[in-house]
Amino acid sequence: MKTHHRLHQRLLTWLGAFALLFPAALQAELTVPTIFSDHMVLQRDQELPVWGWDTAGAEVTVSIDGKQQKAKAGDDGKWMVKLPAMKAGGPHELVVEGSSRKAFKDVLVGEVWICSGQSNMEWTVSRSNNSAEEAKNGDHPQIRHIKFGHRPSEKPATDVPSNGWEVCTPETVPNFTAVGYFFGRRLQQELNVPIGLIGSNWGGTRIEPWTAPEGFKSNPNLKSISDKLDSFPEKNNKGAINHQSALALYNGMIHPMVPFGVRGAIWYQGESNNGEGMLYYEKMKALIQGWRTIWNNDDMPFYFVQLAPFTYGGDPTRLAGIWEAQTRTLRDVPHTGMAVTVDIANLKDIHPKNKQDVGARLALWALAQDYGKKDLVVSGPLYRSMKKEGSKIRLTFDHVGGGLVSRDGEPLSWFTIAGKDGNFVEAKATIDGDNVVVECDAVPSPEHVRFGWSQLAEPNLSNKEGLPASPFRTDSK
Repeated sequence: MKTHHRLHQRLLTWLGAFALLFPAALQAELTVPTIFSDHMVLQRDQELPVWGWDTAGAEVTVSIDGKQQKAKAGDDGKWMVKLPAMKAGGPHELVVEGSSRKAFKDVLVGEVWICSGQSNMEWTVSRSNNSAEEAKNGDHPQIRHIKFGHRPSEKPATDVPSNGWEVCTPETVPNFTAVGYFFGRRLQQELNVPIGLIGSNWGGTRIEPWTAPEGFKSNPNLKSISDKLDSFPEKNNKGAINHQSALALYNGMIHPMVPFGVRGAIWYQGESNNGEGMLYYEKMKALIQGWRTIWNNDDMPFYFVQLAPFTYGGDPTRLAGIWEAQTRTLRDVPHTGMAVTVDIANLKDIHPKNKQDVGARLALWALAQDYGKKDLVVSGPLYRSMKKEGSKIRLTFDHVGGGLVSRDGEPLSWFTIAGKDGNFVEAKATIDGDNVVVECDAVPSPEHVRFGWSQLAEPNLSNKEGLPASPFRTDSK
């Protein structure tokens, strides 16, 4: 009997996994992925894919707002229609009719963003600054959020567990991604259109499991991964999927929503890859290119958060290496943006509670680059170039905004300078117009400057718009 019971349990487990990968093979009635539900937000001004499964050969009709499209389920049961682009608005009803009928109510059309990464993106409003006040003021019916369950998958899955889309209310908003919510709230206030937030995130995860195979293949510097993609995701000795290995979360938590219409993605991750330096830059390029490829959108916006200072321990410059990789991604990859957070960190907490400013800073990039608000200052000062002037070095910056300032009124902090010996020592830094001049009596013939080059750095250089300068070094290789 025990043997029979074990076989029965194994069969149920196998059937469950099979159903997640191939739902139509086991279900003769109409099904759609969980990303389609009541209260969903559809992306405006784009053709809208709607898909699912039904009995092979069944005719499926999808209709919304007087528009209708038909498709026939293939031999594998899969069907897809593409609804014509719609303007922002609603509520609408989306009706799908095949061997059975599904009607999704209170459907809005607006701007849809993926909110992905590790714990600082998964971090909820309830655990952020002023959480009680934020919940009390969380009545925003035009903002909607869907959270995917943690689900690694061996193969590209067709669906992922979810409770569906939730309307933003004082009762629901405490469980929203905080960075996503504050990003979406700023967009909603500025654009006055519905905002949809797709929470596909998992605390503690590395970047590799989120990356599409197309992304790894696009970067020859990641050949060690792309040459053996068939061996990923890896499993442990009990056969369980290692959710930290390449493809695991792309398969389980990103692939199931492709090709749902989205505007772009926001990303907060890197703590679990700390210490990789410029290798992380290669992985960022692969992640971004992979998602752009699978959504067939080379210009898909991708905005990310530069990690906050934190007492990681070990070599204090390891985090600076990730900062450098992130800044290089911003510089080299089009249609990206980076929110710098050196001024809103907590050196004793890897999860800083001020997610309001993080979300708002990401929104600046989207508002300026995607929504036509070109006059916005989107970033704090970013290092551009250096020039030796005798015993001094003059630094120039992009994004000086209304001018350079010391955020706290104190002398500029966290500048170091070095001569040919490469020995960096604390330096005096002075604002001179839109430049910073750095010097030190002990280094009469300087070669290079570093700024904020430590995991403990909370430097005070800013622009008048209150956005902090990003750490940098002039001696990067």
